[in-house]
Amino acid sequence: MNIKKYMELVKFEHTIFSIPFILIAMIVAANGWFGWRLFILGIIAAVSARNFAMAVNRYLDRDIDAKNPRTRNRVSVTGVVKQNEMLIFIIINALIFIICAYFINNLAFKLSIPVLIILGGYSYFKRFSEFAHLILGLSLGLAPIAGAVAISGSIPCWSVLLAIGVMFWVAGFDVLYSLQDIEFDKNEGLYSIPSKLGENAALFISKFFHLLSVIFWALFVIYAKLGFFAWLGVITAAIMLWYEQKLVNKDYKNIPVAFFNVNGYLGIIFLIFIILDKV
Repeated sequence: MNIKKYMELVKFEHTIFSIPFILIAMIVAANGWFGWRLFILGIIAAVSARNFAMAVNRYLDRDIDAKNPRTRNRVSVTGVVKQNEMLIFIIINALIFIICAYFINNLAFKLSIPVLIILGGYSYFKRFSEFAHLILGLSLGLAPIAGAVAISGSIPCWSVLLAIGVMFWVAGFDVLYSLQDIEFDKNEGLYSIPSKLGENAALFISKFFHLLSVIFWALFVIYAKLGFFAWLGVITAAIMLWYEQKLVNKDYKNIPVAFFNVNGYLGIIFLIFIILDKV
């Protein structure tokens, strides 16, 4: 089995977007360290859920991706990963996620199927609604709720606020990312905010989404009754999002750097501040 081609299929390095927020929720829910068992189960669940979501997206979008110059060399298009291999990969990761949820607790197990349905729904939305950006955001926003469920067996208010912040954060940078495909989306009749509302509206909405993410992260800190370092995390995240917006407004060629580098580090830095807060 060629592991490398499957890692390329799902862009494994992008898992870094969701894992820090799962861990943030787990740390806050446990008021500190929560043990190796839940740590390992949480990581496996996070990775398998994202593998499932990305593989479903690649499988459903393979015909569209084949027409797009930016995506036509993806392994899902070129045949490096065949259709039946993608289907098997999707099923295996779905089963891993459900089994992990079973071993975490009863609520996690009950929510596992609905979560997979949401994760797999993103690809359909961009065929008929600009809300696809928010559906993608919701998919990653489920991460902190899952983290809280894993520890407490419940969904506390602060985890929902953290999740909404993540939803708007992801939707904001996905709108920016979609600027790369604005003409292609128009020609193919795909729904994205840039293709339907134009570049200026897309840039404004992305900024607005990121403003909302900072507001909801601040509310998370308040409702979770966190301290000084958590507030530093929110302020640092706000500065990083401002920098991301500045990069993209300056030149669309900066979108890949803004997408991966800034957003990749944001979650890790936020996590570090939460750890410091609990220490």
